[in-house]
Amino acid sequence: DVYKRQPLGYATQELVDIEMAAHGGAVVEVIRENGQWRYVKDSPYNRRLTMSEGHTAMELTGPAAGHDRLKTTADPDGRTVWGMGNNCAGGQTPWGTWLSAEENFHGYFTGELPEGHAEAVNHERYGVPGNSYAWGRFHDRFDIAKEPTEPNRYGWIVEIDVYDPTSTPKKRTALGRFKHECATPIVMDDGRVAIYMGDDERFDYIYKFVTSGRYDPDNREANFALLDEGELSVARFNADGTLEWLPLVHGQGPLTAENGFASQADVVIEARRAGDLLGATPMDRPEDVEPNPKTGKIYAMLTNNTRRKPEQVDAANPRAENAFGHIVEMTPPDGDHSARNYTWEILVQCGDPSVAEVGATFSSATTKDGWFGMPDNCAFDGEGRLWVSTDGN
Repeated sequence: DVYKRQPLGYATQELVDIEMAAHGGAVVEVIRENGQWRYVKDSPYNRRLTMSEGHTAMELTGPAAGHDRLKTTADPDGRTVWGMGNNCAGGQTPWGTWLSAEENFHGYFTGELPEGHAEAVNHERYGVPGNSYAWGRFHDRFDIAKEPTEPNRYGWIVEIDVYDPTSTPKKRTALGRFKHECATPIVMDDGRVAIYMGDDERFDYIYKFVTSGRYDPDNREANFALLDEGELSVARFNADGTLEWLPLVHGQGPLTAENGFASQADVVIEARRAGDLLGATPMDRPEDVEPNPKTGKIYAMLTNNTRRKPEQVDAANPRAENAFGHIVEMTPPDGDHSARNYTWEILVQCGDPSVAEVGATFSSATTKDGWFGMPDNCAFDGEGRLWVSTDGN
């Protein structure tokens, strides 16, 4: 909020360093005693993860690790990043690690690329530089004129082993780079794991990642590299109620060198542009996307999109100037989360149903005080009920 009111020159080195130390995440242990939850102050699991240089090293893994587009002056190998930033919902793996989702990373960066720079189109697609923070005045890695590839090192899903405070968090590049809201898994009958993800921006996409390997419930460490190999895909919602998962695989369709994708590393670094070329469906801000563990159906929270014009309306995003958002339900065939084709329908269009022009669609059993708007995050309880948190007034 400070930067919405003040020019970037308002910042000082001290303020910037405090901000960087406050961005990231934390692991804390809590216990329940006599019906009350209590923070365990001296727990060996407690840990801070920050953006500060020298504090929290994170390893880049998967197809983009070590690629030239991830190399910087400070990291000529392109494999180690200081911290994670602007993290959103994330998820938890069946093997007990935390997935944290880097969301609006673009705001950290300032500066201008040299004219004609190879990263210009990529950065524009992600809104870099966002010019929301003055970090680039004091730390060269946030000035794209000095470190043009640094933004490519953010926007990933980070896997953190909460039970080992000495472990190095991993940025899993196979899951694609965008403004992640979530990464929520479900284990299939054959042991493979599907991860659902939303890209929280107007007119962006819903993604799925299916591991090549299989989850081993009897060997926790055997699962630690599962998220480095698999197939990433992006959703296209058809008007007939069918859903196609379009593979983001180098060499398939338009994802070729002629279109700027020389390898799978380029595909995951520019997942958004790959989705553009494949014809994915631009959604009304996909935030949390979670599978119901009881039914296997998947629910996408679409928060809102007041910029959608009447001519941009489609079956999956049926309202122009959508101020209140909606929820989409997706159904894989026979519970097969690796399938390329699902069915889908709109579960609810949010907003006040007493105002006809809003176009809300709730169950007839909903009371006059039971409606809501702007679905953001969600969770399922032990009975399979969907709980929704909202983002707005």
